Amino acid sequence: MKPNIHPEYKEVVFLDVSNNFSFKTRSTMNTRETIKWEDGKEYPLAKIETSSESHPFYTGTQKIMDTAGRVEKFRQKFGAKAGAKASVKE
Repeated sequence: MKPNIHPEYKEVVFLDVSNNFSFKTRSTMNTRETIKWEDGKEYPLAKIETSSESHPFYTGTQKIMDTAGRVEKFRQKFGAKAGAKASVKE
């Protein structure tokens, strides 16, 4: 690697502001705020809105979309119009 062209890779604490979950990892992100971590050292703090602790996919609260029901609703609403256009194209 060429020297002096890469950003500094350092430990950063990410804080999920929706549920106060925090984790420490390495990143090149620059931040203005710092936080004292469990080991007593001070690290840069990056505030995020969603993490694996609050995202519906990872927490199991994600709603499953009923695609078949949505298609049927569309066909009921626009079925005659959509069918007429499809037969004209053929």
